[in-house]
This record gives sequence, structure tokens and C-alpha cells, in this order.
Amino acid sequence: MEIKTNKIDSANAEIEAVIPRAIVDSNLEKIAKELSKTANVQGFRKGKVPVAIVKKQYGQKLVEDAEAEALREVLNKGLDDLKVESASLIGEPNISKFVKSDDKIDVTVKIAMRPEINLGSYSDMAESFDKPLITNDELEKRLEQLADSQGKFVDLKRKRMAREGDSAIIDFEGSIDGELFEGGAAKEFALVLGSNQFIPGFEDQVVGMKIDEEKIIKVTFPENYGGEKLAGKDAEFKVKLNNIQEKVKVEIDDALAEKVLAGQDNPSLENLKTQLRAQLENEAVSKLYNDELKPKLLETFVSKFEFDLPEFVVDQEIDVSLNKKASSMTEDEIKELREDTKKLDKLRETFREDAEKSVRATFIIDSLAASENVKVEENEVMQTIYYEAMQMGQDPKEAYDKYKEAGYLPAIQMSMVEDKVLTKILNSKMKEA
Repeated sequence: MEIKTNKIDSANAEIEAVIPRAIVDSNLEKIAKELSKTANVQGFRKGKVPVAIVKKQYGQKLVEDAEAEALREVLNKGLDDLKVESASLIGEPNISKFVKSDDKIDVTVKIAMRPEINLGSYSDMAESFDKPLITNDELEKRLEQLADSQGKFVDLKRKRMAREGDSAIIDFEGSIDGELFEGGAAKEFALVLGSNQFIPGFEDQVVGMKIDEEKIIKVTFPENYGGEKLAGKDAEFKVKLNNIQEKVKVEIDDALAEKVLAGQDNPSLENLKTQLRAQLENEAVSKLYNDELKPKLLETFVSKFEFDLPEFVVDQEIDVSLNKKASSMTEDEIKELREDTKKLDKLRETFREDAEKSVRATFIIDSLAASENVKVEENEVMQTIYYEAMQMGQDPKEAYDKYKEAGYLPAIQMSMVEDKVLTKILNSKMKEA
């Protein structure tokens, strides 16, 4: 068997081979003999089936198995010649050429290897920064929000018009072009005015209404509204205001702290302020990380680390972008691309730069995670999905199963690893104010 190897770079290689027909025939004979010992063929006892009958019974399947055996030999010998461990391979080898003739098979196998990245002093690439400061005004505002959330709505002591901040108890019935639509009606619904719970413009028109007043409220559903039948449509709501409730103000004192910190050792207002300040600091750090420092640091890593990329991984990333683009194209545009390969290739190339950056970032994060000993187990992914689903009022298990079936779990896990790695590096660079 003739084998020639070509290590294109540290992440890509090719193995070319000429497989003589005799090797395939020998493999076929060996496989047929083994199969004759276990095959069930009518008219013959198990283990007594003649090889010629096995060949006739399994025909093309034996040929394919014999060729596959020869291909495995090509791959193994090629890897030995390249001095590449099979464990370092990424994905399945790609058979880019497989041409059969009477006496031989010409084969080319492309392989991709995990790139080696010299991380060096990577933490030095992250700049030091000051921990965000929380002002007293910010703390007071959070205290006021907390106190407001503890307030209860009670009926008005003196009748007046509804105003922002009130809870309006309403009956409503919505219609489009005179026809009622599903989910557009309710009775005794408590709507906090100014909460933006309803369609833009709805709550503003309830403000100023009096108890027992009826009114027609006209609104337009947003273009990006979830229900396609309602998105962008003009609607009318017949509204009756049954009652108005106002929120009783809660004082910011130790009594509030005792209620919020129930069960803690020191349920005082000072302790509540300390905890709220820490909460605000964490929120500020998280915002700074997500909006600015993490993207900047990852961009720095991508631009600084030089290494070869596996071609097929980049191609896969390009395919993802191409498919996403195709989903927004017309049938005529897609047909044109199918018929014009040059135009398709040109379109693919427009995604290459971003694809290479994305793949480079993935391998960098993978290496950094190993260096920082950062891991995200499957149960942690599950907990994250469960929590987010519950926050959105969805069934947690149903959400998890949906992600799993769609094959999104590895991507979610990688995103969590990236978040942990960059957070750990940035934490080491944060200076206390």
C-alpha cells in the first residue's frame, strides 16, 4: 500500500494512499470467514455456513466493510508517519477523495488536530481596573425601591382619578376590526399603572379614569409582538374601571430591615444597607464585565494569540452563518446561489473572518479553562437552564429537554466556561477603591 503524508500546518494534514485491490479482497475474505461462524442463513446450521454463501448473502455490505478496514489501515499508518496521536484529532477524518478503479482505490483523507496554544503570561494582557464605587444616592434609591416593593395596595380612603403608581382593578375586552381575539379579555384584573405590563399606550389612557367609568382605549400592538396575528395590528379595548387602590408607603427603618432580613442574626437597618451596597457593587461589576471588560479581553486574546486553525471547524462555523443568512433569503435568491457556485463561494468568504475569530476564541477559552482549572459540569448547565426557565414562568424540565434535543447544551456549557474563565482573570485585576 502506497501512503504519502503532508502536514499542512500544526492543525491540518492530508494522507494520500493507493489501496491495491488485493488488500480489499483479502479483507473481504477475512470478514466473510468470521461472519460465516455467526451468520444465520436459512438451510444451514449456525457456524456451518459456507463462505461463498455468506458472500452472496451479504454482497455489497462485505465490500463496504472491507474498504472501511483498508481505510482504517491508511489512517493508522498515516498518523504514525505524521507522529500524531489519535487523541489529538478533532472530529472525524474527512475522506475528500475516494476513486475506485479495477485494480486500486485512490484515497485522500484530511485530518484536523487540536491546535497547541502558547498562553504565556496571559493574565498580563488584562489591564488592572478600579472596583466600581456605589454612591450614597444609589444606595438610598435602592432602599426606596425595596421599601416600595414591601408596600401593600389598599382601597382609596377618598375617591379620586387613577394616577401612576395606583393599582387599577379593571375589566377589559379587546378586539381587532370589531372581532374579539383570544387572550384579550379579563375581569377584575389588577394593573399597576406605570408598570409597563400592558401594550404601550394602554396604561397611559387608564390614568385619569374614575371608578365605574367605562372607556374605549385604542392601541397598536408592537411589530415585534409575540403573537403573529396581533403584531403591528390596531386594537380597541373596552375598559371598565372597577376600583382604584393606592400603595401604603413603608418607612425605611429597622422594622423594614427586620421584615426583609427575617431569620438573620442582625436584622438591623445598618446591616440591610451593608447588604444592599454589596448587592449594588456586584451588579455594577457584572455590568462592567459584561458590557465592556469581557468583550475587550476576549478580543485582546484573539488578536494576540497566533496559532493554526482546523479548516473543517472554520468551515462548520461558516456553514452556520450561511444557513442563518439563507433563512432570511427568498427562494429565488437561494436558487440563484445553488446554480452559481462562484457566487455561493463568494458569499461564504464574507463569513470567513468572523468564523475564524469565533473558532480562535473557542480554542483560546478551552486552553485558558484548562490553565485556570475551570470546569462546568452538566448538572450546573441544568441548574442554570432550570433557574432561567422558572424566572420566565416556563416549565424547567421542558425547557431543558428542548435545549437538549436541539443540541444546544454544549454551546451553553461553553458559554458558561467562557464566563467563568474571563471573570476569574478579571477578578485578579480588580483593585479595591
